[in-house]
Amino acid sequence: MHKQPKLMDASQMHDILMPHIAHLGDNIFFSKELAIIHGNPDVFRLVMQQHPPFVINDHRLGIIIRGEADINFNLVDHHLTAGTLVYLGPGTIIMPHRLSDDLEIYGIGLFSDFAMPFPSGQMPAAFNGQTRDFQLRVDEPALQTALNIVNTLWQMVRQPTYSRASASALVAALLYHYDAIYSSATAQHHEQNNAQTVFDRFIYLVNRHCTEHHQLSYYADRMCLTTRYLGTVVRQTSGITAKDWIDRALIIHAKTQLLHSGKSVARISDELNFPNPAFFSKYFKRITGVTPLAFARANE
Repeated sequence: MHKQPKLMDASQMHDILMPHIAHLGDNIFFSKELAIIHGNPDVFRLVMQQHPPFVINDHRLGIIIRGEADINFNLVDHHLTAGTLVYLGPGTIIMPHRLSDDLEIYGIGLFSDFAMPFPSGQMPAAFNGQTRDFQLRVDEPALQTALNIVNTLWQMVRQPTYSRASASALVAALLYHYDAIYSSATAQHHEQNNAQTVFDRFIYLVNRHCTEHHQLSYYADRMCLTTRYLGTVVRQTSGITAKDWIDRALIIHAKTQLLHSGKSVARISDELNFPNPAFFSKYFKRITGVTPLAFARANE
């Protein structure tokens, strides 16, 4: 059984990538504070070999120039195509499924040691913690602006010495650029579809509280809605019932613990707030088709 947590932080990324650095060196910059991917998707292919799903504790921004990818972020499946800006924030759960052979992606990772270029409490709204992830289709000028910033940062950090203040300013410019696009898209989206707003809020709450609260009534109460109304909106918006979304979140947490924590089934059951291990095992088998113990053994 894997003993390391599934957290895909700077240290874990370092351990995965260093054996391949001779091959990746022309397409990646990596430090304890900052990583830059410059077009080559092989980094992501290496990470995909590490038994997903993964959880991150930092900020990551991507620019898809060519190709496509099928990835699940925070319980929601996404088909990402060329012309898309991607943001993943702390706490994001990532389940990659497929990367096309012609995928070309540029991006940066701002690890936990990176000093954010904003005073405390003044992060752009898109990155202040209310939104865990977003994916935005943009026009060519917006895409090129983001790429120009990343390319400038790439050229700077590959010099023998570089100004961290200048690098920080470029990161700030990229974050402001993403924030402006996100704010505009969100405003239009909320005007057009209030049901989607309800669904987004529900998913956000499920991601945060599913290990403590398994019942739809909790989320309806938090959102000041009736259980029936919330269930209807979620089903109509996503095609999946609200209970299924809660089950998916719980199973992801359970699988992560079973594969990477070294904890017993009984302890995991307790931490996920099930009445007892037998109930947890029955629940897990109903959703996945196997018992927790069988799942863990099959993935040793």
